[in-house]
Amino acid sequence: MSTTDSIQSFTIQKLFESKSNYVIPVYQRNYAWGLGEISQLVQDIKDYVEKDTPYYIGTLVVAEQNLDNETYYETIDGQQRLTTLTILLNALHRYYYNSLSSPIKLNLCLKFHSRPKSTDTLEAIAFKLNEPVNFLNSKEQNVNIKERYIDAENLLKQMFKETKDGLAFYKYLTTKVMLVRVSVPKETDLNHYFEVMNNRGEQLEKHEVLKSTLLSYFKDDIRARNGFNKIWEAVSDMERYVQYGFTTIERDSLFGNDDIEGHRWNTFEARSFDEILIKLEETKPVQDNDKPTSIFEIVKFGGAFIENKNEKEDSPERFNSVINFPSFLLHILKIQKQKDIPLDDKKLIGSFKDEIDSREKVELFVFNLLKGKHLFDQYVIKREFKGDNDNWSLKRLKWYYSGNQNRVGYVNTFGDQSEPEQNRNILMLLSMFHVSLPSMNYKHWLSASLNYLFNQEDIKAFDYSHYLFEIAQSYFYDRILNETELDYYEMIFKQKYQSRTVTVENLMHGHLDNGTSVENFAFNFVDYLLWLEKGKPDFEYTFRSSVEHYYPQNPINGVDLGDDILLNSFGNLCLISSSKNSKLSNNMPLAKKGQYDPRKGPDSLKQKEMMDVTSDQVPWDSKAIINHKDKMRSLIERYY
Repeated sequence: MSTTDSIQSFTIQKLFESKSNYVIPVYQRNYAWGLGEISQLVQDIKDYVEKDTPYYIGTLVVAEQNLDNETYYETIDGQQRLTTLTILLNALHRYYYNSLSSPIKLNLCLKFHSRPKSTDTLEAIAFKLNEPVNFLNSKEQNVNIKERYIDAENLLKQMFKETKDGLAFYKYLTTKVMLVRVSVPKETDLNHYFEVMNNRGEQLEKHEVLKSTLLSYFKDDIRARNGFNKIWEAVSDMERYVQYGFTTIERDSLFGNDDIEGHRWNTFEARSFDEILIKLEETKPVQDNDKPTSIFEIVKFGGAFIENKNEKEDSPERFNSVINFPSFLLHILKIQKQKDIPLDDKKLIGSFKDEIDSREKVELFVFNLLKGKHLFDQYVIKREFKGDNDNWSLKRLKWYYSGNQNRVGYVNTFGDQSEPEQNRNILMLLSMFHVSLPSMNYKHWLSASLNYLFNQEDIKAFDYSHYLFEIAQSYFYDRILNETELDYYEMIFKQKYQSRTVTVENLMHGHLDNGTSVENFAFNFVDYLLWLEKGKPDFEYTFRSSVEHYYPQNPINGVDLGDDILLNSFGNLCLISSSKNSKLSNNMPLAKKGQYDPRKGPDSLKQKEMMDVTSDQVPWDSKAIINHKDKMRSLIERYY
């Protein structure tokens, strides 16, 4: 096989119109992408539509095989993207089938070897003219593929308000988005090759290239280069608290050594990059002056190194961050420059090239990077895994002395203040923002939070909570319910959130009456208002991504509502998980209510309000929908 034959570029149209079959072998893991990955893929492609230039989204590594005189391609690498593209294209064809003037001849070219459930699920979502997906009547399925299909339909409705925008996305996706297919030699041992692929050394990532570029501004200044490297490495592990990136004596110097329980290592005392370097110089890796301090002395040293066993720490690996390191770098840059820098890690190097072009700017940035991570760790939510449970948490490190040992644990960030309930309130607001947009990029709420925290001398729970609620109100009233959406940058960095840009009389409540096109944030914000109204009951935000019609669009053993306007109004909508929506979507309201475990309750507080008024005696009908819509409108205007 020639190099030309073994490496080929395909547009999405060419790939899916071909008669080639791609098979996912049994040694591959199951399809594992979630809402975050699929929404990120759609957003990434959407960003390039206006540029109208080719966009490469990755590589398919395949092995050409023959069976019964038919050729197929065993997919060694790239199955996640290939499966997601299959899901997305079928959702596009079904959602826009009345508007596509020249759709591609979409073939179902993907199958799973020894996983019939996955193949059956792809067949269930395969586009057939004018036929909706009906998971209830199809075979046993792969739940994740099914949920991602529902997510794809919802994303199209929410991200493309105008049909023309969705059609432009479709045209760009099919004609300009490219995949590179690489065929391995026929004699390749595929199991060994797959093992090597999974353990191969990776190319430098963008943030590693950026690190090298920024370090070049220090040239031969070893002191500054070492300090920069230590800070960068400490911050880059987003899953652990930044203090763990330093030795205990360095923590004392950088984050305070007050032995008062709960205060040690919780203040950031430096005011510049040079101050950080001075504080690091004040510390030594070994405290005994008779022990070596240079590499040459270490080689000659004949004594013994004794491990310090007098300090115990809780496992720092129990937290998951809501953002990755490249995206975090962009948030810090945006706050430093106070400019509308895109929160897109694909543009990481270009953004820094335009904004950081001197040693002074690099010094300020790396100082802000350490300060920002310290603030992020204390005042931004994480997902905490402890025992068999995982929950959102808002915690800080706590140093304490017990059993003749220094110990480090975690306590609520605002747990020791006079208003401890504010810790939960802040956690609710931050998790509301996060679950509304789970992808790593474009977390404007995080820029808002960090920008606020950077500008506070003393961070108070009540003030921080009040600020987050103001931003949430601006998201909802000035964007979703406004005739013209307020720009995120204007809202956050120009302080426009402090005054509404629309009067309560001119709120566009009709924007909530768009069925599954209503943004997830709208439902999550209303759930937060209900949470306040109901006295803050037990409730946690989860990644619910499916807008449900409580009275179904295609009722089983029921009667059509007969009013599409009411059917798609906010009074008949709630946000639930994709899996429950696919399972219960065609059930009548009373039947849906009966499917929920009373110990766990509904998926959302708005849904609970709807279920509470549904009974054998009181059906969920047009009157109930109107009443609930009026109630939600009153709630929304009350918190304006």
